[in-house]
Amino acid sequence: MSDVLAGTLLAALLCGLGGLLVPALIARVPEPADDPDDEPDAEEDAEWDAAPVVDVEAPKETYAAIAALPGLGPRSALASVVVGGLIGSATGLDWPLLWLVPLVPVGVALSVIDWRTRLLPKWVVLPATVLTILLVVAVGLATGERDTLVRALVGMVATRSYFWVMWWIRSAGMGFGDVRLAAVVGLVLAWEGWGALAIGVVGGFVAFVLPGIALAVLRRDISLMRKPFPYGPSMLVGAVVGLVWGTALAARLWG
Repeated sequence: MSDVLAGTLLAALLCGLGGLLVPALIARVPEPADDPDDEPDAEEDAEWDAAPVVDVEAPKETYAAIAALPGLGPRSALASVVVGGLIGSATGLDWPLLWLVPLVPVGVALSVIDWRTRLLPKWVVLPATVLTILLVVAVGLATGERDTLVRALVGMVATRSYFWVMWWIRSAGMGFGDVRLAAVVGLVLAWEGWGALAIGVVGGFVAFVLPGIALAVLRRDISLMRKPFPYGPSMLVGAVVGLVWGTALAARLWG
């Protein structure tokens, strides 16, 4: 069995199993109303991943209600299998699977939460980021991939800083949860290469813009292009594109 096939099957299997746990993960996230540290900050809008036009005082769907959605586990497992298989086919049986496999179901859980509540809870994002940093540093040092490790860490800082600037100027649909998520996205993409990082970030913006354009075209109403969408799922879609096809696309586009 080739490394590519082994990586594909292993990643798909493990990600699928992790996807079944998505409802349990969501159910364990503290509700914002019960956690003072999770309240939106008037100065920073620190936890509410929403466009400025959204009323942050409006009632939000609880995490418990989201976790109890019928069929969430199987659907999350299916999404995780597909994404895991794609990533495994691109990576092969290699070290990056150590952090990419657990990140897939976490990303699915964050996408579900963000889509339904416009929140990216730090109780999921920050532990995932810290764990990924530790794994990346350990693998980079253990395998002697010092240059790759430095590139990954620089990419993490650069991506988070870029999204912080975007959030600071109040770009539509950008919340501070996206800034936090950008760190781990930049880390894993930059490990693969600068091309993967560039395509992943650009792909996220494309995925964010497309729903509004599609709605405007289908309904012939240009005002729908201003409809706010959560940015987290788009960022994660872009990350998958960058991981799977980023290096090849960047080489074709920029040589």
